[in-house]
Amino acid sequence: MNLGGKIAELRNAQNISQQELANALFVSRDLVSKWENGKSRPDYATIERIAEVLNVSANEIADRNDIVFRELSECIPDGADIPGRELKSLTESFLASLSENEAGIFVRRYYYLRSAEEIAGDYGIRSNHVRSILSKTRVKFKRYLKERAS
Repeated sequence: MNLGGKIAELRNAQNISQQELANALFVSRDLVSKWENGKSRPDYATIERIAEVLNVSANEIADRNDIVFRELSECIPDGADIPGRELKSLTESFLASLSENEAGIFVRRYYYLRSAEEIAGDYGIRSNHVRSILSKTRVKFKRYLKERAS
């Protein structure tokens, strides 16, 4: 079952409406709907909050590693078949092209599997800023791989 379907299933099992879940999480009902319909994905910290509201473990909703690796796999260009050694080399050269902060944040997320909140604490910035940096860096990485793996 997909992540959104699992959230909906657990929410319905608790007889909690989308609005009630949204209120408990301080988000909009529309966002809960987007999660459940697969149009958006909550980060792992939000999954932990959802689990707390629904009285289940976060792992019952989603595995943290799966979420992190899915984020990273979206950087591989469609149809690209990059052998492991080449991908390692490309990743290392990409990291060298980033600023020290961008590279550090990227490595903390995708090598050490740290949450945005944990990384934010390391850098003394807000977790939304970390998510923004990661999003922009993934776009750069995908572009970088597309240009060099062709």
